[in-house]
Amino acid sequence: MAGRLIDDEPQVAYEHAVAARRLLPRLASVREAVGLCAYAIGEWAEALGELRASRRINGSVEHLPVMADCERGLGRPERALALALGPDAKKLDRAGAVEMRIVVAGARRDLGQPDAAVVSLQGADLDQRKRDPWSARLFYAYADALLAAGRGAQAREWFVAAAVADVDGATDAVDRVDEIDSARQEADSAPPAGPPAQTELMLVFEEPPDA
Repeated sequence: MAGRLIDDEPQVAYEHAVAARRLLPRLASVREAVGLCAYAIGEWAEALGELRASRRINGSVEHLPVMADCERGLGRPERALALALGPDAKKLDRAGAVEMRIVVAGARRDLGQPDAAVVSLQGADLDQRKRDPWSARLFYAYADALLAAGRGAQAREWFVAAAVADVDGATDAVDRVDEIDSARQEADSAPPAGPPAQTELMLVFEEPPDA
């Protein structure tokens, strides 16, 4: 039930997962379910703890990107980067590695490093012709990073690419394109700035001394 409800009713899914944990607390899949449902409702600390417990039981690195994102949610981007750069991250499959790059980009932005966020997302799979399961999310994250770095024209291009790749409508890429276009139209239609206002100076003349 937790798996069936997590996308549409995450709070109810979480309650189901917690009920399962009361019955089977040592089962990795149960702790994983609680962790993912807690993540879905923004309970970062609980999600991190449950996913750590699941990992201790089964040794899987599958949810390492989610754990790193929980560290971001807890305001600890440095720890997110430490997980991403650790040896276990090298064991992630392609999908997991892409998700970790997206998390790293977010952590870099948290640290005020937008240009580093852009670089962290670059790679062979950042190709607008590709249609991998993660392409839409990757393109969207790249567009978001470009926008944060002040590269609006490029950001629009990649939001468009994300919208085209997002056949399931999982992102709001179309809305982001509209936002950029609206902002551009407002800027173009704004009246030109007038000449700078002149500063009035008060001139004080001294009377000439008596001859």
